[in-house]
Amino acid sequence: MKNYFLLLLLLSMLFPKQVTSQNDGAAIAAIGGAMAIGAIIASIDQMEEQAELTATEWILHNHPELTNFALKTMSFDGKKAKDMSATTVIIYKIQEFVPEMEPKINGKKQVLFGFTSPGWISDYGIDFNKVSWFLIDDVEWMRMMIAYVKVASEEKNETHLKEILKDGKIVNRGVKTGSKLAIPFFKLTGDMYVVTDYSERLKLLYNERSLGIFLKETRDLVQIGRGDIIDIHDFFFEE
Repeated sequence: MKNYFLLLLLLSMLFPKQVTSQNDGAAIAAIGGAMAIGAIIASIDQMEEQAELTATEWILHNHPELTNFALKTMSFDGKKAKDMSATTVIIYKIQEFVPEMEPKINGKKQVLFGFTSPGWISDYGIDFNKVSWFLIDDVEWMRMMIAYVKVASEEKNETHLKEILKDGKIVNRGVKTGSKLAIPFFKLTGDMYVVTDYSERLKLLYNERSLGIFLKETRDLVQIGRGDIIDIHDFFFEE
């Protein structure tokens, strides 16, 4: 909602009361457009809050061992509002803490993926029956990244990969350690895929600039952008 009011405030500064009559129509149209944008922002904010609440409820129901934790949205595809009914993924970072007067969120880290199926958002709101939840820790994430880099590059030595990934960053061209490109990725075009059968639930795909996750149960293909991969990796392994 704060974005909505900021837009109105900005427009009130751009179109003061002294505007001439010949510009009234343009000013009104601009304000009307801003109000429409504000309504979209408010709607996205509301959907994000609703999704975060549902993610929390899922954790409470499926992981009763988590009794002290913080849950925060890491990635919600609000920036693609026009395409939000399509298949996508919502990402939450979860970290445990010890309850005290001034608690420090410094416990075990996990990431919760909410994989959505087409039509998960409609005129009636969010259908959470079309969301598949997947909770991972740093060990599982490292396994996924090793499997991903193995199909994305010529490097197949898992021990070597783990050492590089621990301190490295996955970027568009491969895995970097410092300023050096330690593992270059294959140069694929947008319609080329390399696939590995990762688990009973997932297949991992390497495609230009993205990690593809194929959900076997729903037969949905979700692509995670490179920026989200970097954010997740940093969350788990940055000091």
